[in-house]
Amino acid sequence: MEALTGFSIFIIIGVVILIFLFLYLVPIGLFITAYFSGVKLKILKDLVGMRLRKVPPNIIVRSKITATKAGLIVDVGKLEAHYLAGGNVINVVKALISANKADLDLTFERAAAIDLAGRDVLEAVKMSVLPKVIETPMVAAVAKDGIQLKAIARITVRANIERLVGGAGEATILARVGEGIVSTIGSSDTHKAVLENPDSISKGVLKKGLDAGTAFEILSIDIADVDVGTNIGAILQADQAEADLKVARAKAEERRAAAVASEQEMVAEVARMRAKVVEAEAEIPLAIAEAFREGNLGIMDYYNLRNVQADTDMRNKIANPEQQKKDDNDNG
Repeated sequence: MEALTGFSIFIIIGVVILIFLFLYLVPIGLFITAYFSGVKLKILKDLVGMRLRKVPPNIIVRSKITATKAGLIVDVGKLEAHYLAGGNVINVVKALISANKADLDLTFERAAAIDLAGRDVLEAVKMSVLPKVIETPMVAAVAKDGIQLKAIARITVRANIERLVGGAGEATILARVGEGIVSTIGSSDTHKAVLENPDSISKGVLKKGLDAGTAFEILSIDIADVDVGTNIGAILQADQAEADLKVARAKAEERRAAAVASEQEMVAEVARMRAKVVEAEAEIPLAIAEAFREGNLGIMDYYNLRNVQADTDMRNKIANPEQQKKDDNDNG
């Protein structure tokens, strides 16, 4: 009797385990909900197969029910494949429903591709219906008259479903619009013309087709604010004048240094010439002595020479008294 009781308990435990296993593999409640929602599913192929493929039936079946109620035909196998690829099945189905209500041409394959590309496909569909406004940071540009202008623009964009995969994002739009603002202001003759007609900036930028290759379509560009900045032209002219002054000073210093060098060279040359004169004068007594020894010069001739020299010195002193004072000071 005790053996029979133990066997019965074992059978009961086995039955309970089988029931839990069956309920796990076959979500009866989900099957009933799908059936009364008009979604036909096969228990073994669909529900049990999802469990074996490690796909949560709750996500796939409820997404299928939602799509069916919205009038969309979405294959369960495609939903499973998208989930296994790492996609957001619920988001894709919601995006398909929103696109269908807004009469947008969006297929499941394109929505899945957008989702797998890392973009929020539901947000993209919403942006296609309700455009988004992007505000640029302050953009500084200089007109031809040298006055700086600082502008802020508001860009109204709409998502382009066809270019969401592979198209550039908001950062590219902001960069291109900023470049267009700089180009338009820079081509203006005066800053006053821009201040008087700020919409010329938006018109000039829109003509450039800045949304090419992006995931958006630019609907409008509105200039929110334009402020006058600094006088860049005057600053540049002042800097140029300062630079020219430094160059002129450098050239003047170069000429002065060259003049000083030339003067010093002339002084050195005069000193060399004086040295040669002194050297030549030092040889005169030797020449006179040699002339005495050889009999070419007499004593009277020598005295006459000295008298001529004394007379010449006296005449020079009378003719140039300042030089005489200088010589006396040097000798004194």
